[in-house]
Amino acid sequence: MTVDEFVEAKILPQFHDIVTMIRQLMHEIAPDVKELISYGIPAYKGNHILAVISPTKKDITFSFSRGVQFEDKYGLLRGVGKSSKHIKIKNLNTLNKEALIYYINQALELDKK
Repeated sequence: MTVDEFVEAKILPQFHDIVTMIRQLMHEIAPDVKELISYGIPAYKGNHILAVISPTKKDITFSFSRGVQFEDKYGLLRGVGKSSKHIKIKNLNTLNKEALIYYINQALELDKK
């Protein structure tokens, strides 16, 4: 299954714009990172998996594999795991795009190490 097929089959229509925005942002900020399906969901891979998109019935969860190592000046990261942290995106109107770019850039920096 491709990421496009996943979006069509598994993402609720009201969240397509969110996923489209995440995908465009990842392509712009991280053009060398590969977009693929990993463990059944869309993922972004550099040297390692950087981030994944997980759909729910209430929102889109955008998780960062090494999120616990991030600086979180926006206070948006959630999760109790030992390595991963995520943000929940319910609609584009409430999304802090600046924060999302900030988190993506941290994921890219950590992936280089």
